[in-house]
Amino acid sequence: MTDLATRPAAPLWRRAAPALLGYACVRALGLVALTLWSAARDRSALTLLSARWDSLWYTRVAELGYGYEVRLPNGDVHSNLAFFPLLPWLERAVSAVTPLSYAHAGLAVGMLASLAAAWGVFAVVDHVYGRRAGVCAVLLWAVLPVGVVQSMAYTEALFTALAAWSLHAVLTGRWVIAGTLAALAGLTRPVGLAVVAAVWAAAIASSVRDRRSGATPTAEGPTRAPSSGGNRSADASGGTSLWPRALGMLLAPLGVGGYVLWVGRHTGKGPLGYLDVQAGWRNGFDGGWAFARFVADKFTSFPSALAGVGLTIGVALIIWLYVVCVRQGQPLPLLVYAGVVTALALCASSYFGSKPRLLMPAFPLLLPLARTLARARTPTSATVLGGVAVASAVYGAFWLNGSGPP
Repeated sequence: MTDLATRPAAPLWRRAAPALLGYACVRALGLVALTLWSAARDRSALTLLSARWDSLWYTRVAELGYGYEVRLPNGDVHSNLAFFPLLPWLERAVSAVTPLSYAHAGLAVGMLASLAAAWGVFAVVDHVYGRRAGVCAVLLWAVLPVGVVQSMAYTEALFTALAAWSLHAVLTGRWVIAGTLAALAGLTRPVGLAVVAAVWAAAIASSVRDRRSGATPTAEGPTRAPSSGGNRSADASGGTSLWPRALGMLLAPLGVGGYVLWVGRHTGKGPLGYLDVQAGWRNGFDGGWAFARFVADKFTSFPSALAGVGLTIGVALIIWLYVVCVRQGQPLPLLVYAGVVTALALCASSYFGSKPRLLMPAFPLLLPLARTLARARTPTSATVLGGVAVASAVYGAFWLNGSGPP
């Protein structure tokens, strides 16, 4: 059995290769479907992927910096301060060393980040449940109905990559790396709070376990290897030195906290300035009340009641999956991360059509399904995933040529 202290920091390419190859094929299928659908409607697939909705706002940040805003006739103010800075920074960096425009640089970053995210998801699930489940989890994440967003100049793929690798670092007891990646995730999206919460929860739980077991923290880091087969997770973060753990906890909130405080200073409204910026977009956190009313309103007429039924089933499925994750004993950092991402997505007070996109980073919710597929025969799993991949590609092309992500 390999000691975690001598185990590679991440799965070897050859171990992750089937997952990454399958992921690339799914994304390629989606892009082909989008290209054909867009051409039929005399539209540019490249524009849809790189220069619409939030992509334009990120490009403006990269080009003009912060301070750009749009005042709507109803008095609302849409400020680009609502958009976190890591993607625009990367767009500037890539554009500076290549002939790509900011928009196309953002698309390149998004596509590369999606591969890093797929590898990160594989690394986490492989560590917890084994290689076959890891491959299935990556493919399930790829075939999500709004998976086309993973190929856009959006932040979902970048955030998921940073979050997944931070969680992997937590599970393998590399606290400084976990905290650093959590800080970068916090510079990507407000939901970076979920990664911070996961790092803190795991660090506190690890400290409590050490104290209860009477273990003496060591400078060498984790020394326990995961058991073979089944749930290999446990948490390999016990028995680490106090200082790496504390430093990881200190680093984790610097990204999201630093940006929020900077916005407060920039606007002159103090620590709550970012909330005012979000209010200008009519976005906030109300515990899900506005979303509940939105769903309830669907039942006041037909055929919108069918959409209400679909939304109700979708929310119930998400909650059920999370309950199954808890019952199956997923590692604490995965449960905390998925729980916070899900709560923030479902309980936001606006942009109801974006909720499937906002839930995309919550990949631990897919683990029960991945484990089921991993136990099935290969032809069965391949047939199911292949069929869903085709449906996802067609839906993604339809969705992006229609309303798409606001």
